[in-house]
Amino acid sequence: MYLVNVDNDKCDGCEECVNLCPSEVFQITDGKSDPHQASDCAYCLTCVESCPNSAITVTEM
Repeated sequence: MYLVNVDNDKCDGCEECVNLCPSEVFQITDGKSDPHQASDCAYCLTCVESCPNSAITVTEM
């Protein structure tokens, strides 16, 4: 299992993570990325690599 965290101070709601995550972990809530399905994370790190603001971290629990 993985902990998916979004730094709301860095996130600008660009939706890159929403559009690229193969596990559909993210949705946009109140203009920010929300890892609402973090339990589905496959640890591919596509979200981390694609975030232009380095707002996403994924760590193994």
